Amino acid sequence: MVVLNKIYTRTGDKGTTALGNNDRVAKYAPRVAAYGTVDELNAQLGVARLAASGDVDTALMRIQNDLFDLGADLCRPDMEADATAEYPPLRMVQAQVDRLEREIDAMNANLAPLRSFVLPGGSALAAHLHVCRTVARRAERLAVELASEDQANPAAIMYLNRLSDWFFVAARVANDNGADDVLWVPGANRGEG
Repeated sequence: MVVLNKIYTRTGDKGTTALGNNDRVAKYAPRVAAYGTVDELNAQLGVARLAASGDVDTALMRIQNDLFDLGADLCRPDMEADATAEYPPLRMVQAQVDRLEREIDAMNANLAPLRSFVLPGGSALAAHLHVCRTVARRAERLAVELASEDQANPAAIMYLNRLSDWFFVAARVANDNGADDVLWVPGANRGEG
């Protein structure tokens, strides 16, 4: 259970922060950059939800909850110590990845195949979801970089990879099932001077 009685602690005033195992690291450490970007994605998703309703809003809220799970996972480096930890660490699991895949497949079933790349935009919700997609890709790059230097749960990286795909397909759905997608026209502006 989380209890936050005091918001500021002054413990980070010298540029360090505590990880989930209480180790202190620099606030610019790769692990902090990875879970900080997941937090940024969650905030951006909150903005996207302002333009969502119904089942889409429910799915986005579920993803927001997953993103807190993901941040908790990424902030705890010592995966081999999980079995002996005082409190079992929260780790992303394959079932969360599988759920995203099922949802992507269900949304994509109603979309016409793409014949061009999609420019971010269309409806307000689609535009917000495209921003979420790009932040998810950045979080994924940071998590992959973290895994190359330290430890990262493979399910966390898979989740981020699927999540950016989820946002892409959901943006197409938000654009009237792709009918209002803004398509890239290669070289369209080359003749203008």
